[in-house]
Amino acid sequence: KVLWTVLVTMLGYASSLPVGEDALCTAEELAKYRIIFTGKWSQTSFPKQYPLYRPPAQWSSLLGVTHSSDYSMWKKNEYASNGVRDFAEKGEAWALMKEIEEAGEKIQSVHGIFSAPAISSGTGHTSTELEVHPRHPLVSFVVRIVPSPDWFVGIDSLNLCEGDHWMDEVAVDLFPYDAGTDSGFTFSSPNFATIPQDIVTEITCSSPSHPANSFYYPKLKILPPIAQVTMVKLKKSQLGLSAPFINLPAKSNEIIDTVS
Repeated sequence: KVLWTVLVTMLGYASSLPVGEDALCTAEELAKYRIIFTGKWSQTSFPKQYPLYRPPAQWSSLLGVTHSSDYSMWKKNEYASNGVRDFAEKGEAWALMKEIEEAGEKIQSVHGIFSAPAISSGTGHTSTELEVHPRHPLVSFVVRIVPSPDWFVGIDSLNLCEGDHWMDEVAVDLFPYDAGTDSGFTFSSPNFATIPQDIVTEITCSSPSHPANSFYYPKLKILPPIAQVTMVKLKKSQLGLSAPFINLPAKSNEIIDTVS
């Protein structure tokens, strides 16, 4: 009786332990999504030091991955990998792709890599398709802010699975991040490595708290989103076909502030 009581107690405790994010997904075998990245970086939205030439404001290509919780492309308040550093500073993707490939081979945590073309201005759209799997329901990606020292936007481990089904659509506002590898304050700052390397931090209207910072708007409580990403699940009838471009409604994205 004592052994039985101990066993029941242990099983009860085990059942109360948290379960991994991807372990909860019991959805259908595969799902495909159209991912649309929308740049909202305009001179009206972000007037301070807005880059007009050499180069003008623009976005790098989007590089993303679908994966399990065993893999992480980047995380806020943690150190960026060498691959993320190269991408955030120079837009070079080879090291990051190699890191993703090695993670997939070693721990079987990666289902697939996806990419979308660059945007040649601060505003505009780019899109591609991605595929998720019940064991790999998480989506992560990065897009470099051009020009910038080591700034980027992205998503870390967004779960597209809700229990036994895939979400039909999800939209996320994006805000700038500092990779912690370059110490520049402005969009056009020269290369000046951060030694020792710092952690990935979100850039806000008050942090870094320095008047030279290109995103420093002390009269604001929060920055408006500099970009947005939307993921729309494709119906089975659309699989294998070119998905029609989705016309996203325009939203106000202006900063009301006097810049000295």
